[in-house]
Amino acid sequence: MAKDKTAYVCENCGQESPKWIGKCPACGQWNTFKEIKISADSARQTASTAAAKTAHALLHNKAMRLRDISSKDEVRIDMLDGELNRVLGGGLVPGSIVLLGGEPGIGKSTLLLQTMLNLSEKRILYVSGEESAHQLKMRAERILPDASNDNFLILCENSLEKIFDHIKEEKPELVIIDSIQTISTEDIESSAGSLAQVRECAASLLRFSKTSGIPVILIGHITKEGTLAGPKILEHIVDTVIQFEGDQHHMYRILRSIKNRFGSTSELGIYEMQTNGLRQVSNPSELLLTQDHEGLSGIAISSAIEGVRPFLVETQALVSTAAYGTPQRSATGFDQRRLNMLLAVLEKRVGFKLMQKDVFVNIAGGLRVTDLAMDLSVIAAVLSSNVDTPIDNTWCMAGEVGLSGEVRPINRIEQRIAEAEKLGFQHIIIPRYNLQGIDRKKYSIEIHPVRKVEEALRELFG
Repeated sequence: MAKDKTAYVCENCGQESPKWIGKCPACGQWNTFKEIKISADSARQTASTAAAKTAHALLHNKAMRLRDISSKDEVRIDMLDGELNRVLGGGLVPGSIVLLGGEPGIGKSTLLLQTMLNLSEKRILYVSGEESAHQLKMRAERILPDASNDNFLILCENSLEKIFDHIKEEKPELVIIDSIQTISTEDIESSAGSLAQVRECAASLLRFSKTSGIPVILIGHITKEGTLAGPKILEHIVDTVIQFEGDQHHMYRILRSIKNRFGSTSELGIYEMQTNGLRQVSNPSELLLTQDHEGLSGIAISSAIEGVRPFLVETQALVSTAAYGTPQRSATGFDQRRLNMLLAVLEKRVGFKLMQKDVFVNIAGGLRVTDLAMDLSVIAAVLSSNVDTPIDNTWCMAGEVGLSGEVRPINRIEQRIAEAEKLGFQHIIIPRYNLQGIDRKKYSIEIHPVRKVEEALRELFG
C-alpha cells in the first residue's frame, strides 16, 4: 500500500514545493507555504473517477481532429438578467465553470437564487453546504412570493462524492455549489475549506464540467484582504471569476469580472439591494450622480466608460492645509499613484502649490473606475476645492492628462457626448484631437475642445 505524501503550496499563487520555503520563488511573498497531504494514487482517484463516470453517464465524449471541431460560437445560456449576462460576456457558456466571490452577506446567494428561480426552462441543481433547505425556501419566498419553478432542485450536502451521485440521478442542466469552501472529498483527510480540499474539489468539478458540457457556478468567500479565500490556483482552474462588491451600509452592489475566458474583463453590472432581492440598475448614470451639489466646491462630473458602457460619474475632492506637517494623499475608487502624478502636473504645469496640502479624492457611488478619461475631472475637482469655487452643474468633461500638461485623446468620444447630452448637460470639455470626424451639429450639447489643462481650467473658472 502506497504511503501518503506531503507537499507545500503557496496560498498566494499556487506554487508547489516538496519542502517548506520561507519566500515563494514565484510571487515573492513570505510565509505563504502551507502543508497539504496528498493521498496515495489509488485513493486519490475516487473523486476524479466519480466526476468522470458521472460526466460519461450524461454525455459520451471522444477524441476529435482539429478540422472536425466546429468553430461556430456555442449558444450561450441566457440568464434572464441583463447585468449578469453583460459581465459573463453575453450569457453562460455550456461546459464552463464560473467562480462568484464576495464578502459574507453581500448578496451572492441572493443573486444566484433569484436568477435561477427565473430560469424555469432549465433543470437546475442548487447544492447548499451552508444553509438548510428551510432557510433557502424562506429566502426564495421573500424574493419571489409566487415562485413555482419545478425544475429548481435544492440539495443540502457537503460530500463531493454524494453530490456527483445526485447529479447522475437528477441529470441537471446547470449546477450551483454554495460554497466551494464547505465541500469536501473523502480522499483528502483535512477539513473542508483547507487548501487541499478546495483545490481537489474544484479540480474534480472542472473535469466534470468539461467532459459533460454542464456549466458549474461556484460561490467563494473572500478574505479580509479582499482576495478569494483558498489557494490562488482556484482562480487559475475556473474559466470565469466574477466578484460581487459593495458596502453593506449602502444599497448598491457592483458585479465585476476579474477573469473571463469568454469575454471582456472590463464589464460591470450594477444592482440595487432591496428587501425583496436585487434590482438591476439599467441606467447607472442616474445612480452615480447626486442632484443637490449646486454651489458646492470640489465636485466635477466625468463622462467615463467601463467596457462598452458609458456613464457619468461624480468625482469629489477635498483640499485642506496639512495639519500634521506631512501632507496626506488619499484616493477612494481611483488609482493612488495616478492621483500623485496629476497633483505633480498641477504644480509644475499649472502653477498651483499643493505641496503643503492634504488632498482626498473620492469616486461617488462606491465605484472603482480605471478609465483614463477621469484625469480631467480629478484635476478640476481638486482645483475647485483648493480655490473653493464650485463648478457649474451643467458642465462635464472627459480627457486623459499627460505629464507635460496636455489633454490627450480618448476612445469612444461620441458615446460619451451622447450620454452627457441624454442626462441634460449643456457643456462638455473634450480633447481637441477627438474633434476630428465629429459632426457637432447633431448634438445639442455645446462641445469645448481643449489642448492643455490650462485651457480646460480657463473654460471652467474663467
